Amino acid sequence: MSDRVKDPVRFIDERTAAAPLLKKSLRYLFPDHWSFLLGEIALYAFVMLILTGVYLALFFDPSLAKTVYHGPYAPLHGQEMSEAYRSVVEISLTYKAGLLIRQTHHWAADVFIASIALHLMRVFFTGAFRKPRELTWLVGLTLLFVSLLEGYLGYSLVDDLLSGIGLAIGYGVLLSIPIVGGPLGVLLFGSAFPGKHLFESRMYIAHVFLIPALLATLIVIHLALVTARHHTQFRRDKRHTDKRIVGIPAFPAQAPRSLALMLIVAAVLFLLGGLVQINPIWQWGPFEPWLATNGAQPDWYLGWLIGALRLIPSFDVVIGHQTIVPNPFWGGAAFPLFVLAVLAAFPWVERVLTRDRATHNVLDRPREAPRRTAFGLAFLTWVFLIFAFGSADRLYVLFGVSYETLLTVFRIAIWVVPALLYLAVRRLCTELQRSDRLEHGRHNAEREAAEEEATMTARRQPVI
Repeated sequence: MSDRVKDPVRFIDERTAAAPLLKKSLRYLFPDHWSFLLGEIALYAFVMLILTGVYLALFFDPSLAKTVYHGPYAPLHGQEMSEAYRSVVEISLTYKAGLLIRQTHHWAADVFIASIALHLMRVFFTGAFRKPRELTWLVGLTLLFVSLLEGYLGYSLVDDLLSGIGLAIGYGVLLSIPIVGGPLGVLLFGSAFPGKHLFESRMYIAHVFLIPALLATLIVIHLALVTARHHTQFRRDKRHTDKRIVGIPAFPAQAPRSLALMLIVAAVLFLLGGLVQINPIWQWGPFEPWLATNGAQPDWYLGWLIGALRLIPSFDVVIGHQTIVPNPFWGGAAFPLFVLAVLAAFPWVERVLTRDRATHNVLDRPREAPRRTAFGLAFLTWVFLIFAFGSADRLYVLFGVSYETLLTVFRIAIWVVPALLYLAVRRLCTELQRSDRLEHGRHNAEREAAEEEATMTARRQPVI
């Protein structure tokens, strides 16, 4: 009997020399802490996006050609709409499991972006971005911002009223970019908004092929960098040092956990897709430029950009009779670029301020880095307040506070609240450090007292 039947493992290893690599992979150590699973949740949400996206691509028609709806949804019967909008309505209301898959796809996109953001927050507040993981941090940031663009394009493909208004806002921001904005607008849209029909096809290619390929590449690079530099770890006892890795092996410990998490993520996303309605586009109707309504804007993860556009004072850079930098540029382009630049530069800025150029494999608790924690919470609060003002029209409807009053309050709050929070959090972290030192001193004193008592007891015992 041939070797491949008697001992298939040896047969394969002799021809591929895979045993050392496989052995090393199975012995790779993972940190035993729940917060490290946030990155895995993002990965499995991305897998769900690909799988559900393939199904949706089989039925979606990326065309802005006009047609008349004659489907089962009576309120839209006889209305003129684009082929893109009609195909999504039919996916939702006609094809088997179409609504389930489409809503699962939408929920997966939300979970993907949210889990990346939470993962980056964990990395920031524990100092996991420090040397030698600065490149991993930059790849993660790029992954988040590319994901925002991917979500925006997917949201805009539908050509319903909400997505159309969001696309109009994006077109205005694009035109506001100095020098290159106008040519880029013509290049992408083909003409003034809403553009030529070929723009829908361009968005479709970018959404289903180009950007997913870029996201997959970034994920692979991110995982490769993590594997090369290994995971960080929390200091739980004396075994956890910058030179010693403590954790659980990939197999048989981490692999079953990861498989279970993948199944849980898939199950939760399908439950959300089947039980929780999201973006019922048949209620909004097809997009028409003259039907803009209060509250019509892009999806939630772009709310911080809408808030910035609304908060920025009316300010244009004008030279002579020429507007060089229109107002939408500051909130729609300069603001997100500033946020990205601050986050990207932070590892190097902190290194200069702290003069810490050592290699770090052990994570900080937030209290152990008061200035970093205070700045992070203040900066996050600043962005969140701007995000909250993105729904100022909804706040007016809910609470009856005038838009002008909300505008004044938020323009003050975005500076005052983060500054006060920075001082309070820095003081809190300092006091927690002081408490830890006192507690550590008490434990040491108790241990020394116990050791001294044991020594005295041993001395008092008679020698036989």
